[in-house]
Amino acid sequence: MSETLEKYDSEADTREHIRQVALRLENVATKLQERGVFHDQSKLGPVEKPIFDEVTPKLKKLEYGTDEYRASLREMGPALKHHYKHNSHHPEHYENGINGMDLIDLIEMYCDWCAAALRTKNADNAKGLEINIERFEITGPLGQILRNTLERHGDFGVSQ
Repeated sequence: MSETLEKYDSEADTREHIRQVALRLENVATKLQERGVFHDQSKLGPVEKPIFDEVTPKLKKLEYGTDEYRASLREMGPALKHHYKHNSHHPEHYENGINGMDLIDLIEMYCDWCAAALRTKNADNAKGLEINIERFEITGPLGQILRNTLERHGDFGVSQ
């Protein structure tokens, strides 16, 4: 007996796949929007705010990544320790640093780095990105992915 094969039309399966991908992208977008709403809220609390009030004006006058900038960060000791503990978009949140992060953390981290550059003297996202890649020992493809993102999408700012 010979088996008759029906002609397969992939359109329905492809449309379902597109729908499934769109649903997942919508869920990611929702998670990112939530991250935007709650980003760095701990800075407004009693543990962090007094120290940020004192040190942030100093940081604005310093170039990111310099010895003076790092010294100012050290002044923030307990506030930064608390901040990192309560904000998973910082590599310091995880025992194994950047390797503990997930994609949502990484996207928020990237956006945070870009926005933070605006608050420093001689803001330069490309230079800041390289400083952070070195600071957090980001090796392999992830460093290049971050560079590609800056090259292709900039800092996702509204003024682009």
